[in-house]
Amino acid sequence: MADISLPAEPVPGHRRVLAIALPIVLSNATVPILGAVDTGVVGQMGLAAPIGAVGIGAIILAALYWLFGFLRMGTTGLTAQAWGAKDHAEVDAMLSRALMLGFAGGVVIILAQAPLFAGAFLVSPASDEVETLARQYMSIRVWSAPAAIALYGITGWLIALARTRAVLAIQLWMNGLNIVLDLWFVLGLGWGVQGVAVATFLSEWSGAALGLWLCRGAFRGPAWRDWARVLNRARLRHMAGVNTDILLRSLLLQGIFVSFLFLGADFGDVPLAANQVLLQFLEITAYALDGFAFAAEALVGQAMGARARMALRRGALLTSFWGLVSVIGLAAVFAAFGGAIIDLMTTAPEVRAAARAYLPYMVVAPVLGLASYMLDGIFIGATRTRDMRNMMVISAAVYAASAWVLVPAFGNHGLWIALLISFVARAITLGLRYPALEAEAGRKAPA
Repeated sequence: MADISLPAEPVPGHRRVLAIALPIVLSNATVPILGAVDTGVVGQMGLAAPIGAVGIGAIILAALYWLFGFLRMGTTGLTAQAWGAKDHAEVDAMLSRALMLGFAGGVVIILAQAPLFAGAFLVSPASDEVETLARQYMSIRVWSAPAAIALYGITGWLIALARTRAVLAIQLWMNGLNIVLDLWFVLGLGWGVQGVAVATFLSEWSGAALGLWLCRGAFRGPAWRDWARVLNRARLRHMAGVNTDILLRSLLLQGIFVSFLFLGADFGDVPLAANQVLLQFLEITAYALDGFAFAAEALVGQAMGARARMALRRGALLTSFWGLVSVIGLAAVFAAFGGAIIDLMTTAPEVRAAARAYLPYMVVAPVLGLASYMLDGIFIGATRTRDMRNMMVISAAVYAASAWVLVPAFGNHGLWIALLISFVARAITLGLRYPALEAEAGRKAPA
């Protein structure tokens, strides 16, 4: 049985929200540090090609693993609801399903690595030297794909049970070990790009091992290996439906950002570079809001499973309140120090000037994007994924129409306005579906 007890309070309070959210915020803060170290150690080799190889290799693998990102979200919603319903056997069975899917996904990537890597370099060609080094890097790192993807499921399961300190522990261990091994293998042993790959390979497998140890309570009972339950067709079908909806929704969202970059490229190198710099502000916002969105997933999911309508509403409101506090702080920081942040990211005077011209959009973006981030977490916890998928279709269409009208008239400014409009469209469309979510929570579970 999972080793966590239900909260004493039937309705969550501020302390519980922060206890869930803050470890995720701290965990996210470690991610850019690892990327900087990876780049820094190969940069000590004094050559450009190794830096480019590690960069492009990491991006390609991240994109492949991202296709399984639905596993984290789907596992959180389904597990949280089972926990709220006090169905502990289903909680443990969900961990087994997530692990099976994660390991299977990793094996598929390993088996299909040759065509996947070839296709990636057709889409994003590089010099012969960079491609050769990148292939060496990826051919080593790909063997930890089962661990990396299974970690999505482990993380989702832990978040569902509000065990975000365990998630932080996994992230700190993985990134800390990776950094130490980077320094040893590359600077100490002179293994170069291959050393960075081996360091990541070892850290990802050790992270998965630590994750399994932190989930050990689930393996003490029989439910995790009750194969009749784990492989129940109805439950697998439901899990597949939830995950498919999330995947389609995520592909549409990614399509918006990819088209944003492609449309921005039409304005020339300087606006494209400025857009790329400013997108880092959105990434910072996402990292900051993840903690509160994940808290919403856990609290809403548990409330939905317990059919506790007021607990669901309070969980949604409190997590959104703290999200609002965060985005107001971020907007103030971007307004006061945005120019200095831009200067840290680029030394090109023309790019700095262009980025400053569009900086006001970054000041309002966290506030305009808050509702869409938080509603995503709320709907994931409730596993109302069909609504998420359908509302994202509408939002993507609104974005496309906005870009079609605004970009020819206002250029890059129109492009940024269209992106912000897509945030608002996601918020409005999901917000209109929220009453139905609460109504479902108020109905008794079927006997």
